[in-house]
Amino acid sequence: MAELVPFAVPIESDKTLLVWELSSGPTAEALHHSLFTAFSQFGLLYSVRVFPNAAVAHPGFYAVIKFYSARAARRAQKACDRKQLFQKSPVKVRLGTRHKAVQHQALALNSSRCQELANYYFGFNGWSKRIIKLQELSDLEERENEDSMVPLPKQSLRFFCALEVMLPSYDCRSPGVGLVEEPVDKVEEESGKIAVEYRPSEDIIDVRYEEELHGLIQVHCSPWKQCGQEEEEYLSDFSLEEEEFRLPELD
Repeated sequence: MAELVPFAVPIESDKTLLVWELSSGPTAEALHHSLFTAFSQFGLLYSVRVFPNAAVAHPGFYAVIKFYSARAARRAQKACDRKQLFQKSPVKVRLGTRHKAVQHQALALNSSRCQELANYYFGFNGWSKRIIKLQELSDLEERENEDSMVPLPKQSLRFFCALEVMLPSYDCRSPGVGLVEEPVDKVEEESGKIAVEYRPSEDIIDVRYEEELHGLIQVHCSPWKQCGQEEEEYLSDFSLEEEEFRLPELD
């Protein structure tokens, strides 16, 4: 069965691996490199984070590794659990299981992450994109002409973009639209205006008109700051399959 890999920050528990009993000899940076090398063989990694053990436990480290693919995470867990990997003693690897009461909002990937994910699954030359329409929808200029004594809602910059992603090998095209908005606390008179120019490539013949895009797919709204935002790790939200995640106690 095919697996759906969304272009979103992976927050699902079945895409998260907890690795512990890591040696205290190497530095955290060296462990990060070794873990990335070992686990990236099973699939594209979103993040590898290394943490020191708690003060009440033996010296050493543990790690949280996130995959984009749940299938890749399961393969990595089965292949690496209780194996020595890059150290003399075996490590323990478990899939995380998030408590049902804990819910986090999914975050969209930033541009570089999206391109990395597309290149991994489709190949560097296996996909392309083109902008169909890019338009500013902000109302800042209109408000400047209004009576300043009248209280107005908070101003914001707003842009609309319609684009098309193409997969030549599969003869597939997927149009999409999005709306991004960011509040503006104060607009300086001498700050100038944002100029956006769209230059379609000359070799494009099949151009969809604006009315053809209307109602095609749903518009997703998100603030600009969310585009580059990384998810925070909530280790207390996770438990482990088969056994609870507990660091060894001191004798």
